[in-house]
Amino acid sequence: MTTGKRTRLRRKKSKKSKSRKRTCRKRLLFQRYNYNHILRANSRGSRKTSTKMAQIQEYQDLVLDALDTVEFKLIRDKADINNDAIIFHPAMAHQIFGESETIFGYQGLHVRVLYTAGPLHIYLGIEYEKRVNEISGGEIKADDVVATIAQSLPDGCYFINLDEFLKTLDKADKFQPFGEKLSEYTRTADDGSERLFEIYQCDYKMSSFLKFFARLQTFILWFVDAASYIDTDDAQWCYFICYEKYKNKDGQYQYATAGYTTVYEYYAYPQNKRPRISQMLILPPFQKLGLATQLVETIYKFYQSQKNVVDITVEDPSEDFQRLRNFVDARLCLELKSFARDEIKKGFNKEMVREAREALKLNPRQVRKIYELLRLYYTNVHDEKEYKVYRLEVKKRLNAVYYKQIKDLQKMERYKMDTEMLRARLPNTKQRMEQLQEEYVLIEQDYKNTIDKLRA
Repeated sequence: MTTGKRTRLRRKKSKKSKSRKRTCRKRLLFQRYNYNHILRANSRGSRKTSTKMAQIQEYQDLVLDALDTVEFKLIRDKADINNDAIIFHPAMAHQIFGESETIFGYQGLHVRVLYTAGPLHIYLGIEYEKRVNEISGGEIKADDVVATIAQSLPDGCYFINLDEFLKTLDKADKFQPFGEKLSEYTRTADDGSERLFEIYQCDYKMSSFLKFFARLQTFILWFVDAASYIDTDDAQWCYFICYEKYKNKDGQYQYATAGYTTVYEYYAYPQNKRPRISQMLILPPFQKLGLATQLVETIYKFYQSQKNVVDITVEDPSEDFQRLRNFVDARLCLELKSFARDEIKKGFNKEMVREAREALKLNPRQVRKIYELLRLYYTNVHDEKEYKVYRLEVKKRLNAVYYKQIKDLQKMERYKMDTEMLRARLPNTKQRMEQLQEEYVLIEQDYKNTIDKLRA
């Protein structure tokens, strides 16, 4: 991974070139579209498959990219209904429309998914210029977009009548955050104004909150890969919600939902718990404001004060979240005695694990990562001897699993066991050295990116 910008020669594209590019894009989308789905949905009587396919081929321009046609808005007042400046699009759509992420059968399609900014009441609707149903004389039917999206929403949590949806907007000024306020902080907007954010903690005991959360977590299907709704009936879930507190046109304070994190509190013997951060999502209009960092730090403070918390872990973190976690943890560990420059240079030790666990509730594996990160932070990379010591230490940790596998095979061979197939799956020494170097380069670059943030 590199952070440098690529420079490339650019030439002005002709209108013909742009047109050719759009045509290729449409063909690609059509190839990705599920032909069998169209045929099953539209086949009638004894018509031959080849005839039906030929008809469908004629309408390949009506296969649309869902990532472009689906439009989200967070509505603060009625004027936002027609304000296209606040539109944002999904990051993915395969969890709604299938792997092709396409919608069939429309010209000029706009799929409108509107949320009231605070309570998150939902409106689903579509606008289009033409539909294949009419163009084909009823031979072929367009996808039922609203029904497809609705299948993924909790029952009764959306409107298909815009007037009914707008009635909920009239009551949105009365919306208040659920639960207990844990923290607040300000961020400077692009126009220089101050924006105020507040983070609240809530649990399953409030039924009104669970209905609100059911609407909130519908966003994950569009922005988190392999996402699924959590079971809100499970009392072990803990919820952290971030809101923006803003003034409406009448000068009154209102709240807009900005993001959330869920934490599952696992049991730990004998009467302890191990919180595991599960899902985190900052809605696109609120990204790049440091909200995710504030959420993580707020969660840490919430659990660090509880004596029965063993440590805080993360469930299958994405690469982006792991970088965020490393940044937060490294910044906190810089304040610990065992992570001072002189102590770091002595090498990794149990005191680091003990202090980080007691003070910050970090688990041993994460402590080791932060040690490596801060060791690089203090290492003079221009001193070849010092830099080499650092690289060898990290590579030794990365290679530990491979060495264990080799030792296990040697042990099996001493007992005359057949290890031929197992050895065939392992890289030879040269291959492993190349793999190790690649692994190290990626990790070091990640560490350097985090160090740049720490020093900013």
